Amino acid sequence: MKTRKIPMRKCVACQEMKAKKELTRIVRTPEGEVAVDLSGKKSGRGAYLCHEASCIESAQKKKVLESHLKTKIPAEVFEQLQKGSKTS
Repeated sequence: MKTRKIPMRKCVACQEMKAKKELTRIVRTPEGEVAVDLSGKKSGRGAYLCHEASCIESAQKKKVLESHLKTKIPAEVFEQLQKGSKTS
């Protein structure tokens, strides 16, 4: 029996490759809206972040998501990410 390939993605903050399920996708929709994509299937440009609080803080300070998504990131997105993050 063949083993299934696990989709890997890179965290934009820490640059670590992890399984797609271990990361949270932030998406800029074609309409220009920025949102947390829990399903991982929304259409638009996406960037992935770890669930670690340190990665979320780093992405916010260095404006990594803004450069990857090429738009301004609302504070509500980071608040939503921090609610679901693991403390480290």
